[in-house]
Amino acid sequence: MSAVEQSPAVQDPPPVQRLKAGSVGLVGVIFMALATAAPITAMTGNLPVIVGAGNGVHAPAGFLFVTLVLTVFTVGYVAMARHITTAGAFYGFVSHGLGRIAGMASGLLAVLAYVVFEASIVGIFAYFGQQAVESQFGVDLPWQVFALAMLAITAVLSYFDLEVASKVLGVFLVGEVLMLVLLGGSILLHGGGPDGLQLSSLNPTGAFAGVNAGVGLFFCFWSWIGFESTAMYGEESRNPKRIIPRATLLAVVGLGVLYTFVSWMALAGNGGAGSVEIVGGSSPLDLFLAPAQQYLGHWAVTAFQWLMVTSAFACGMAFHQCAARYLYAIGREGILLPALGRTHARHGSPYVASFAQTGIALAIIGGFWAAGQDPYVSLYTLTAILGTLALLVVQTLCSFAVVAYFRKNHPESRHWFRTLTAPLLGGLGMLAAIVLLVVNLDTAAGAASKILFFKLIPWIVAAVFLGGIALALYMRARHPQKYEVMGRLVVENTQERSDEEQVVPAQV
Repeated sequence: MSAVEQSPAVQDPPPVQRLKAGSVGLVGVIFMALATAAPITAMTGNLPVIVGAGNGVHAPAGFLFVTLVLTVFTVGYVAMARHITTAGAFYGFVSHGLGRIAGMASGLLAVLAYVVFEASIVGIFAYFGQQAVESQFGVDLPWQVFALAMLAITAVLSYFDLEVASKVLGVFLVGEVLMLVLLGGSILLHGGGPDGLQLSSLNPTGAFAGVNAGVGLFFCFWSWIGFESTAMYGEESRNPKRIIPRATLLAVVGLGVLYTFVSWMALAGNGGAGSVEIVGGSSPLDLFLAPAQQYLGHWAVTAFQWLMVTSAFACGMAFHQCAARYLYAIGREGILLPALGRTHARHGSPYVASFAQTGIALAIIGGFWAAGQDPYVSLYTLTAILGTLALLVVQTLCSFAVVAYFRKNHPESRHWFRTLTAPLLGGLGMLAAIVLLVVNLDTAAGAASKILFFKLIPWIVAAVFLGGIALALYMRARHPQKYEVMGRLVVENTQERSDEEQVVPAQV
């Protein structure tokens, strides 16, 4: 049952509509987190760039290094998640650790990130879908058809509770992971390609080698984006104090093992020189499709093409869920558009915020469409860079918020590594990732770096962050009661919750 501590600054707070408790268990939360990372899309989309413009044949070492950095970050992140359960995740964490002003700035940046991520993934889904249909059926449909279809289906599925979405994502996720493991396993059993298994690719020092190690490491970090979304589902999960920390660690380490193994095998299957030659050619996807044809047969090539489509769909729907919950978390506090804080009477879903997110994504996609931009080169790449930069800033602040939070709260949980060293190291690692992104922004954007939107990306992030600070200061001066609630709506449960429980403001 609930054990909510009342903030002394807020007397008799009004109850708010809440999300449906107990919608998902450990497996469901993991599926949601892994779906946002989209393993097969991350591999086919990012590995060719890492090999061609980053760490070269040492890409697996880059994935090993990033696994270590993100695992350290996650130690502090899950320590916070054991005490704070909120759909706002970073928004709530930073607010409790660094204060409401930093919390609101982080919250709006997180909203920006997840809002644009859905539009980004719709772009790559439309591109993959268009390619697959033309290749398999000889029908050339406009990419806009696929984009609109994805938005519509996502909106319908998100209308129901989280269980429906997690089951759909689970089916797609299992398929793509099995295909990646099957490909890697077949190469391993054959002892690799022309150069054998190339154990040197796993040498840790290789993470900082290659044409441009900074580009390679940034794209490695990019491959994990979305793993942190586990904390957003705390209010809807069973026994969140146990499920969310476990799901987060399993997602980070699981992705690290998968990415390292698959990238190692892909390079081994093609050989070192062969891999570099492939990614520098006109068909970089052959880094996977060529060994799939050789070691598994043509059916695997067809399966890869369709799994890239379903992977992108699953990823986009998962990011839609994230964006909707951030909009809901801010809306239920009555600060911006209170209607966003409404939940469905039967399904317990944040359906108003969900439909609002669909509208926002449609507007972003429509803008790129009207400007005549390509769904992959421009829509996918530029919005992904914008979201990644915004989210890395938030993750950095969250790391330092963990340290500040445990200095003042829960002395029984303080630990020299979990609540101090790990979050500090994680924060420094995130700062390094931000530097990598900013320094290599032109390379990351590729052909899209000539577009005006690209040049505005750092300014958009700065404007949203400063806008969050300004909003918080305004609320403190003009609406002090609402200011006290900012980032403080949490549910403190250690066991399964009853359907009658409501979320109320709490100081944890």
